[in-house]
Amino acid sequence: MDIKALLRDAKSQLAESQISQVDAEHLLAHVLGISRMDLHNPILLETTLTAISDTDVIEEQFISLLDRRINHEPLQYLTGVAPFRYLALEVGAGVLVPRPESELLVDAVLAHIKNLPAPVSVIDLGAGSGALALAIATEAKDTRVIAVEKSPEAIYWLKKNVSVIAQNVRVVEGDVADVLPGIKCDVVIANPPYIPDAQALPRDVAGFEPHAALYGGPTGMELPKIFITAAARLLKSAGVLVIEHTEEQGAAIASELSLDFESITLHDDLTGRPRWTSAVRR
Repeated sequence: MDIKALLRDAKSQLAESQISQVDAEHLLAHVLGISRMDLHNPILLETTLTAISDTDVIEEQFISLLDRRINHEPLQYLTGVAPFRYLALEVGAGVLVPRPESELLVDAVLAHIKNLPAPVSVIDLGAGSGALALAIATEAKDTRVIAVEKSPEAIYWLKKNVSVIAQNVRVVEGDVADVLPGIKCDVVIANPPYIPDAQALPRDVAGFEPHAALYGGPTGMELPKIFITAAARLLKSAGVLVIEHTEEQGAAIASELSLDFESITLHDDLTGRPRWTSAVRR
């Protein structure tokens, strides 16, 4: 198997489809069972190839995955893994792919948790794969984290990740509107579906990721309003809500929060766009 020729041809095909050529390396490394960086280690690569009894099968698997990527299926669905902060989360059809843009949100929550007496109770509304909940549970040891998710498909991946990464995270399947009656917590993280129904999305997202986790109603604010109401119900007085939204929704989110919250602050993500808001429960 000529690795260089295989990668060269694959990268050319990806470029024609306006997809990052690096994805070819990720896919080949995946089928070989090595890291992407190991592809560039001649000795290790040769050892790996020598141990393979049938390289034709590996090549067929790679070409099959490449075809799916060219069809804009998310890379993370193809490899089954999505990196987030220090974690490697398992993902697949039915759950959103974690975005690195959310990492600064986690930093802010962790900084706030340090100022609270332990143990700190955290509820993640719309937990999806568990990226936010698991990052907090693993990086702030004195926390009690509950991950709430409605979708059975997403719950599958959430439970899978919890079982491997942090078994002390409690998974609750239910609608945020009425979940956890009588429970109060110190921090709520909310990642609601917030994209307006009519907004166009990239093919990788619109064609494969779950629409129920993306679209928030005609204006995009219909579901975030429900999440904010739930957070107000779940938070103790002086508890903190951190909620994600589109870069255009900051003012609408602040208006909705003003009924029950104070110290409403808009924050930028890693790309410098205003993408999440923090607020303190009155």
